[in-house]
Amino acid sequence: MPALDFFYEFASTYSYIAAMRIAPLAKTAGVTVRWQPFLLGPIFKAQGWDTSPFNLYPAKGRYMVRDCERQCADLRLTFRLPEPFPQNSLVAARVALVGLEQGWGEDFSRAVYRTEFSEGGNIGDAAVIAGVVRALGHDSTAVLARAQSDAIKGKLRAETEEAQRLGIFGAPSFIAAGELFWGNDRLEQALEFARRS
Repeated sequence: MPALDFFYEFASTYSYIAAMRIAPLAKTAGVTVRWQPFLLGPIFKAQGWDTSPFNLYPAKGRYMVRDCERQCADLRLTFRLPEPFPQNSLVAARVALVGLEQGWGEDFSRAVYRTEFSEGGNIGDAAVIAGVVRALGHDSTAVLARAQSDAIKGKLRAETEEAQRLGIFGAPSFIAAGELFWGNDRLEQALEFARRS
């Protein structure tokens, strides 16, 4: 089957929307999705930013919130901007990598997004992430210990470096047959490009 690389950041509002709708769209298109959590912080720093552009440009931030509210309403999803924004996504990204290697990473990723952008939970709190892991039926102590291993830390660094190498500058981003597509609104186009390629 053709494949699509889905680069997502847990602090990203639009990654939330993409994560909640990508699976059925990919199934219909006959495309395999490879979920790839990464960190936008180092990429933003390389661009001279110390926070989200939605914070740097308040008008853009206000628009983003209303845009996400509209899109989520259409999808029957709840949207609320968490405090603080953006959230610290380091622990969540590391745990997602553990979940992906064990076969439950996609469910975990969607659950984290619901916790953050639907319920307003602070995903920067390891106890909140542990609760998500437990709710999925896994041993949170063992999972968080694995997430702190050198292997997982190195994998997340490598994912972020790969995103930089590919020219990714925001999230969500999709790589289809070597082509970069940026933004939730490019998901369908990226899937079609992957399918045709």
